[in-house]
Order: sequence, then structure tokens, then C-alpha cells
Amino acid sequence: MLKTALQPKWIAMLLLALLLATVFVVMSAWQFGESRTEGNPVEHLTEEPVPMTEIYEPERGMTIYEADRIVDISGEFVEDTQIIVDERLQGEEMGYWVVAAFRVDGAPDDEVIPVVRGWVDDLDDVDSLPAGEQLEVRGRLLPTEAPGEGPRENPGVFPTLSVAELINVWDEPSYSGFVVAFETTDASGQEVGAQAEDSPLEPVWVDTQPETSDINWQSLFYAVEWAVFAGFAFYLWWRMVKDAHLKELEEQRLDREWEEQWRREQLAKLQASRAASTESDSTDPKDTSS
Repeated sequence: MLKTALQPKWIAMLLLALLLATVFVVMSAWQFGESRTEGNPVEHLTEEPVPMTEIYEPERGMTIYEADRIVDISGEFVEDTQIIVDERLQGEEMGYWVVAAFRVDGAPDDEVIPVVRGWVDDLDDVDSLPAGEQLEVRGRLLPTEAPGEGPRENPGVFPTLSVAELINVWDEPSYSGFVVAFETTDASGQEVGAQAEDSPLEPVWVDTQPETSDINWQSLFYAVEWAVFAGFAFYLWWRMVKDAHLKELEEQRLDREWEEQWRREQLAKLQASRAASTESDSTDPKDTSS
């Protein structure tokens, strides 16, 4: 088989397989590099408060550079916008988020943003909204949730905090995210809402969203696939050389068999010719005249 592999044709095919394998290995290395992400580049900034109007604009999707940031906003709650978000866990107890539209000072077109004021385990404990009062809110900025399915049995209770749904309810232009309030103070610096001692609301604390896997499994699969292609290029060359070698062996076997058959036929003819000559000599008539 080595003799077959050293033929110029198969050496050229080997060089071609080597070139293809090199390309496949480069592609595999690139895909492997793409399979690892760098994580959140602003993770170390999330706990540093920053004015929301400096980092986030209305009607724009939220990116990793804004999500989970602790932000400061000033403005006032909009009257008659308080709603309830169902099935919210506080510790180990299930209850409700109390949410209202907060008109943000400095927003381009007086947009509002949903603010989670606090948590209650009983809807009868929901307090009135301090609408029209100038307030300062510090909390965590989070992306909107998807709208919940099914009809609303109670128009003031929602299964998710979906900005897209609340825009239609409030009929107000809005930011695309919401804020979970950690601190709410009035113009005199007094705590308002869940942070106040006499409030029936409990403060809500939300940590940063859990980090997703830093491995892109699709890119990793492609990296393995390119490596398999590189190995297959050499396998295909080896298989073609083996098939050519087996073909040569078969042709040589057929040539030997044909040659042996030809020799047998020629020997048989020769033997038949000799036998005919001998028989002719033994039956040749002789003159016996007296």
C-alpha cells in the first residue's frame, strides 16, 4: 500500500487533504474562541448609583450596559396608575408587587417608568399612591417582562410586569424597563412608601440577574464539527489510496489467473498436437509388394 501512496497522483491528493485540514483546523480554532463569552463588562458598575437619564433613553431596548444598574430618578407618581403584579415571592412567602407609573424629570417627552413601590401579602394592605408629590427614587433598573397569557379577571392585577401592556393601560409614553425602588424620599428627605415605618408595604430587594453560561454551545458544536471535517479529509485520502491499492491487487490477480489459463490452454494445444502427430506416425501405411 505504501508503494501506491507514493505515486505522484496520491501525493498530490495528500497535499490537497492537508490544505483542507488546515483550513478546517483554523475554522475550528475560531469557533472555539467564539464559544467563550466575556460575561458582563459592566458587572463591577451595577452597584454604583447613577442618574438614569444619563445612561438610558426612552423607547429603546435595554442592553447589558443598563440592566441591573442602580439608578436615581426624580419626579412624581402619576395619579390613578397604581396596579398589582401577582405571584411575587418575598423570602418564602407569595404575595404581590405594588407598581405605579413614575413621571421622570428630564425625560425627553415626559415619559414614565414603572416603579415597584413595595410588596404585600394581602391586597387589603395596599396603601394609596402619593401622586403629584415630588420624590427621589433610588432602585435597580431591570428589563421589561413578557406579557402574561390569558384574560384578566381583575383589570388591576397583572401576571407580569410588562411595559408593553402597561403602556396601553396607562396611555402614557414609557421607558422600556422598570425600576424596583430601594429608597423613596420626598423633598424634605423623609422616607416614603415601603421604607417608611408606618407603611403597610414591605421593601423589595432584587439582586442582579443571574449570569448565563459563559459557553456558547452552538459555537462549541461548530468547533468540534470543523475538527471532525479535518480528520475526515485525511480519512478520505487514506480510503481512496486503499481502494486504489486493492484495485491494483485485484488486477494483478486477474492477470496471473489469465496468464495461467493461457499457459494451460497452450500446453493443452501442444499436447494435443503431439498426440495427433504420434497417432499419425503409428497408422502410416507401408508398401508390402513382393
